Amino acid sequence: MHWDAVYARKNPLEVSWYQAEPVRSLELIAATGVPLDAPLIDIGGGASVLVDRLLGRGYTDVTVLDLSARAFAYARTRLGAQAARVHWLDADVTEFVPARRYAVWHDRAVLHFLTAAADRRRYVEALNRSLMADGQVIIAAFALGGPTRCSDLDIVQYDAAKLCAELGAAFALVEETAERHVTPGGKDQQFGYFRFVRHASGRGP
Repeated sequence: MHWDAVYARKNPLEVSWYQAEPVRSLELIAATGVPLDAPLIDIGGGASVLVDRLLGRGYTDVTVLDLSARAFAYARTRLGAQAARVHWLDADVTEFVPARRYAVWHDRAVLHFLTAAADRRRYVEALNRSLMADGQVIIAAFALGGPTRCSDLDIVQYDAAKLCAELGAAFALVEETAERHVTPGGKDQQFGYFRFVRHASGRGP
């Protein structure tokens, strides 16, 4: 599997998407205003330290979904006993059928790897199945003018208009911000971060 192979070659501190502090993600999750016991899901969280920081801030219902068993192994080892407080889901987001619904869906750098329209459609279907009626979505993706490939894979760049069109009228964009991410190898990557609120009706305004 591609992502297990990536983690076999590199440790989590060396992969290009590594962040010592997921500042933008934490800011946007805080901006949702959800209570600390609200269910949150981190799509593609893998070995990210976001889960550590969420637990440290008092969030009590955190789920991490990822394809890579190696990434999960790193995260569990790092968290130690705290790993038992996290729900770990080994799944492909395009095939994800949730057992419950979430108040916040967070995705840093998963959607932009879905270059096929059919995969993006399935992603949005999984999002709709997973999110509470008035839930919120945070997506971070390579911005226009950013990288065109990552980890030997093509990606899709996004701005607000393009992402709004992808998600559909059921989601309202409430906040966007940019980030210049510097990889462990010293390269600049331009990211866009977007926060959406799902209309309670699920049908748009």
